[in-house]
Amino acid sequence: MLPMLMLATVVKFIFICVEVILLFNLLILVHELGHFLAARWRGLVVEKFAIWFGKPIWSRKIGGVEYRLGSIPAGGFVAIPQLAPMEALEGDTESDRAKLPPVKPLDKIIVAAAGPVFSLGLAFAMACIVWVVGKPESEIDSTMIGYVKEGGPAAVSGLKVGDRIVSVDGHPVKHFMSGTDSVKWRIVRSEGETIPFVVERDGQEVTVNSTWTKPETAGWRRPALREIQVGPHVPPGVNFVVRGSPGEQAGLQTGDLIVSANGQKIFNLDEMGPLVTANAGGKLDLVVARQGQEVPITLTLPAADPAKPNAIVNLGIEWGRISFAHPDPFTQVKDAATSIFRMVGALFSAKSDVKAAHFSGPLGIMKIYYQVFETDYGWRLALSLSVLINVNLALLNLLPFPVLDGGHIVLAIVEAIRRKPINIRVLEVVQTACAMLLIGFMLYVTFFDIGDFFGNHPVPEQTQKAE
Repeated sequence: MLPMLMLATVVKFIFICVEVILLFNLLILVHELGHFLAARWRGLVVEKFAIWFGKPIWSRKIGGVEYRLGSIPAGGFVAIPQLAPMEALEGDTESDRAKLPPVKPLDKIIVAAAGPVFSLGLAFAMACIVWVVGKPESEIDSTMIGYVKEGGPAAVSGLKVGDRIVSVDGHPVKHFMSGTDSVKWRIVRSEGETIPFVVERDGQEVTVNSTWTKPETAGWRRPALREIQVGPHVPPGVNFVVRGSPGEQAGLQTGDLIVSANGQKIFNLDEMGPLVTANAGGKLDLVVARQGQEVPITLTLPAADPAKPNAIVNLGIEWGRISFAHPDPFTQVKDAATSIFRMVGALFSAKSDVKAAHFSGPLGIMKIYYQVFETDYGWRLALSLSVLINVNLALLNLLPFPVLDGGHIVLAIVEAIRRKPINIRVLEVVQTACAMLLIGFMLYVTFFDIGDFFGNHPVPEQTQKAE
C-alpha cells in the first residue's frame, strides 16, 4: 500500500511540474513572439528565438533563424542585432552589426513595444476565461477581524474580534489578505510608528492606532514585514453534507454559513471544534445564513466514544465554502496593473519596508504556480495568477531601463530626436552595464526564492492565516 501511495505522490509531483513548465513557458513564448513577429514585419534581422537562457538543450535553424530551448529556466529572448547590442544576455551575434542596414527609430519602437503588447493581449485573453469559469474565493466577510493574538500589537492597541476594518493608514480596504487594496498590504505598506485603523464596531466607526511588529528572520530569508497579529473572519461554511449524516438529518445544506451556535457568535471555523466536543451526545442550536436569510437549525450530536475521548465527533460535514467571482476582463487587468504600480512605488519609497528581496524571480513564480496547481481549483487559480504575471511582465518591461523593452523605446526616441544613431561603443557599454545589473538583480531575488524552499517566516501562533 505504501509503495503505491509513494508512486501516486511522485506521479502527481511530475504532472504538476509539467503543468507549471508548460504554463510558464507559454507566458515567455507569447511575449517573445510579439518581438519576433514585429521584427519580421518591419524587416529587421532575427538571429535567434530562445526560450530560457544558458546552453541550448535543443536548437534548430529554420529560415535563417535559430530556434532554441535553453537550460536555465529564467526567461527568454529574441536576438535582433539591429535593435541593440545584447551580447551579455543573448551571446555573441553572428552578424557584423556595422554591415547591417540601418533601422528607423519607429521600427525599433514597434518591435520593442510588441512584446509587452502581446503579454497584455494574453493577460486579457486569460482574463476572459476567468470571467467565464470564475475565480475561486474563500473570503466571506473579507475585512472583519476573526482572530486577535493575545498580547499582540492589535490586542494591546484595542482592536477586537468582530471589528470590520473600513480603512488602514488612511486607505479604504476591500479584502483582508489578497491584493493591494487589502488589510495585509496596507499594514505592510504603512510607514509610521503606529498604523491608524478605522473599524466599524457596534454600528459606529472607531479609530484605533495600532502598533506593529516584525518577526526576526535569518539572513538568508526575505526580511520580515510589518504585522499586527490579527486574522480574518472565516466562519464555518458547509461545502458538502454526507447523506444520512447528523448534518443532513438536521437540515444543513451545501452553502450554509454558520452564524452562531448555542447563542455564541461564531467568527472562525476553529471555534466549532470545542463546541462540538463539549456538547457531544447533546444538541447544538445553530443559526445559519442561507440565501440571504438566517435559518435556525438544531443539530443532534453523536455521543463521544469513551474509548477514544480525543476522537473527532463525525457530523458528516465537509467544512469550507468556496464561491466563484466573475470579474470582467478590464477589471482584472486594471487591478493587476494597480498592484504592480503600488509594488514598484513601495520599492522606491525611502521609508517603505518593501525591498527588492520581496520580489520573486522565475524560480519563485514557478513555486507559486506549483502551490496553486496543488489546490482543488488549480487551473482556475493559475489562470487568474497568469493575468497578474502577464501584466507584470508587460509593465515592468516597459520601464525606461536599458536592456528592457522600455529602454529600447527610450533609446529609439533619443535617436529620433538626434536624427542619427547613438554611438555603438557607448551603446555597448550602457547595455552591458545594465545587463550586468539585471543579472545581479535576478541572482539576488533567486537567492531568496531558494531560501523560501527551506521554510517560511515565523508566523503568529494560531491556526487562522493572520497578518
